[in-house]
Amino acid sequence: MYGTNAHRGIRMRTALAPYLDLVRVHFAPAWPLLFCSGTLLAATAYGGLSGTVLLTAVLIALFGFTAGLVLNDYVDRDLDRRDVDPRLSRYWRPFGTRPLAEGTVSPERARLLAVLLAVAAGALILTLPYPHSVYLLAIMGWSYLAEFSYQRLKRRQRHPIAQLLGRTDFALFPVAGYLVLGHPDSAALLYFVFFYPFALAHLGVNDMADITNDRAREPRTIPVLYGMAGTARWVLAFSLLHGAAAVLFAGFLGPLARAGLVAGLACVMVANLLLLRRPEEAIGLRVLPLFHVAMALYAGGIVVDYLL
Repeated sequence: MYGTNAHRGIRMRTALAPYLDLVRVHFAPAWPLLFCSGTLLAATAYGGLSGTVLLTAVLIALFGFTAGLVLNDYVDRDLDRRDVDPRLSRYWRPFGTRPLAEGTVSPERARLLAVLLAVAAGALILTLPYPHSVYLLAIMGWSYLAEFSYQRLKRRQRHPIAQLLGRTDFALFPVAGYLVLGHPDSAALLYFVFFYPFALAHLGVNDMADITNDRAREPRTIPVLYGMAGTARWVLAFSLLHGAAAVLFAGFLGPLARAGLVAGLACVMVANLLLLRRPEEAIGLRVLPLFHVAMALYAGGIVVDYLL
């Protein structure tokens, strides 16, 4: 009996593992944290926060962002079959696999999962009062379109239009959280202005960490377009713009959120120094977590500042 139960458990984990990789399950807490930092920032100005609203925001963030991750893999499933270096997959996915490329999840099931997650997020958005529901539905529609367009455009572009367009979805994510309670205002605008160059710098680092696979897949990523040294300069340029925008954004933050801002910027600058010294794939993979720590410090500082 014990052996039968053990075998069932192993089979269940084996069947579940590809889906956990598909949704990047170990990063799941990051998306509600980032989204809800916007919600709590809006609550300081507009009020209206309740446990129900916060739970709704958490689920919108989790379902909505995860749908985008599955969409990413679905659109890129053919290119991902050319991967030769598994290191970045091991970082982003708990079991280190690419389920669609490896055939452990069928395209039809992945498409259905993306649709179900997006529909769940959309249904939750519709529970929000007007015009907040309209704000979020518009951002969600744009974000999925931008993600799809990014995956397609980067295959044949001569200039980084796909990157500049595609990263608007990530930059709008905390703004969408803000609009759960707030309205389009200067704070929402500056959150976008602050986060958009961060998203572009982060993308450059992520592409540096995956340059071996990109050379095999042949998409026109930043390192393919500009080389590794050129990508390090791309990351620095957008990091500096990010730092300049932080000065303006800090005016809307409390003291603990500002402390998180300073700590996050320190992580970003350390990453830049390492990349400029050695613009290599291994260094890109090593400093990528610094960008994720910075994001957690930014969002976490806003959350803690509101709660305390």
